[in-house]
Amino acid sequence: MSTVKAQLEDFPVYLDGLGTVQALYTVAIKTRVDGELQQVLFTEGQDVKKGDLLAVIDPRPYQAALDQAVAKIQQDEADLANGQYLLAKDQKLAKQGVSTDETVEMQQSQVNQLQAQLAQDQAAKEAAEISLSYTNIRSPIDGRTGIRMIDAGNQVHATDGTGIVTVTQTEPISVISTLREDDLDELRAALRKGTVEVAAMSGDLATKLADGTLLLIDNEIDQDTGTLRVKSTFPNTDRSLWPGQFVNLRILVATIPKAITVPSAALQRGTDGYFVYVVDSNDVASVRKVTPGPIRGGRAVINSGVGVNDQVVTQGQYRLEDGTTVSQTIIAPSSNATAEKD
Repeated sequence: MSTVKAQLEDFPVYLDGLGTVQALYTVAIKTRVDGELQQVLFTEGQDVKKGDLLAVIDPRPYQAALDQAVAKIQQDEADLANGQYLLAKDQKLAKQGVSTDETVEMQQSQVNQLQAQLAQDQAAKEAAEISLSYTNIRSPIDGRTGIRMIDAGNQVHATDGTGIVTVTQTEPISVISTLREDDLDELRAALRKGTVEVAAMSGDLATKLADGTLLLIDNEIDQDTGTLRVKSTFPNTDRSLWPGQFVNLRILVATIPKAITVPSAALQRGTDGYFVYVVDSNDVASVRKVTPGPIRGGRAVINSGVGVNDQVVTQGQYRLEDGTTVSQTIIAPSSNATAEKD
């Protein structure tokens, strides 16, 4: 017969849900111009920073287009300067009565057309500069490159469905998990109190992979499954979480202060509800009806029916009846309690 004392301790209450690790940002790196992929400047699996040069498209056609646009602007500026000179000359002659107002108006119209042409060609130059800048493909985020989709020397097009590589941000990283809709009120109450701690656990719940915080509760409940989704974030500086990985998420929603706890093995269930066997100082066992609370990690909270230091039976209850004298083996109490919502 094994017994252990009921303990008084702060008892954390957790909600569990199955989750999927997702990168906060995932970007498919694609070309925005057509041409030959001249250089690939990253290594597969390399960490890159925002702005790092990843690949180079042959810039020569786009440089030539830019040079042509620059030359056209120079021509426009020369034509405009000449047109403005002739306009000023005609305006002077008109005041002297040598030229007509019609001639002045025609020359003014010509100057206006040259100004519009200059503005159009300046816009064309800006477009050419943008196209030339697209030949240098840079990372838009901090992240990690994946498998290269195409090699240098191939022709690439802006309409290609397949990009050059995918960059994912893994520090920090997020986990999308599902919980029962009945857990909504507890989650909202926990968020109102402040930061909600979460832990990503291995599939067998034996290993903690990472610590993080609850970010948000999704804005709707899935009516087909009766579940809601929550999103948590993790610093992930050690890369313990990987995009696409399945994990169990453990969310700390409350801590019961000064809770009376016993090993969950002490709990028995009868026709009238839960009970435990308590052994008094004379080694006599008696039945105590109890109201259990959360249970987790081999321990159960007892809301009523057992007091602190009551000696409860954890093994051999099948041989007991109310009033039985027992020979007991006292087990030292454990204090590594965690709890879940039943």
